[in-house]
Amino acid sequence: MALNTIGGTGLLLLIDNYDSFTWNLVHYVAEQGADVRVVRNDALDVQAAMALNPAGVLLSPGPCTPNEAGICLAMVEACAETGTPLLGVCLGHQAIGQVFGGRVLRAPEIVHGKLGRMENDGTGLFAGLPAAFDATRYHSLIVERETLPDTLLANASLADGTIMGLRHRDLPIHGVQFHPESIASEHGHALLKNFLDLIPVPA
Repeated sequence: MALNTIGGTGLLLLIDNYDSFTWNLVHYVAEQGADVRVVRNDALDVQAAMALNPAGVLLSPGPCTPNEAGICLAMVEACAETGTPLLGVCLGHQAIGQVFGGRVLRAPEIVHGKLGRMENDGTGLFAGLPAAFDATRYHSLIVERETLPDTLLANASLADGTIMGLRHRDLPIHGVQFHPESIASEHGHALLKNFLDLIPVPA
């Protein structure tokens, strides 16, 4: 499905991992001018997805592991190769961590609908946001800090050090473990706007 909006970015391809939060993400980014096309993670292969020439890619949350998330791992690899801006949310964040060599494992605490305090360094998608804010968490897996590769920087964490946000050192690739699209999350629109600002505007 495509949501055609006035102005805004080039095509934003959203990979839907069969999650109820997907349409929250769609509406949040569409409200800010994104031209969104939504495809299920098993509806096409990575070659067909990249043939759509997306200006940006968004990997949705989902109920499974990165290994079970259709083309998500391959999409991370493709975006890294082409330099296409990429945002992974929850499961998508874990896929980014895994592709670059981080280990995805079970979280110390399984959380469903719990607010967490996101302590961040103000870089990447957190530019212009408060140094700490509350956001909604729904996850049982995390990217292990101890195995985070040098190519990825953890730019948001809980007080106990659990990674809640990461970015690539050199590429426009970003992940958040929490749900900026949840109504209970603070600064979700601003965070997603920071990602949309990375996407080229069509001539």
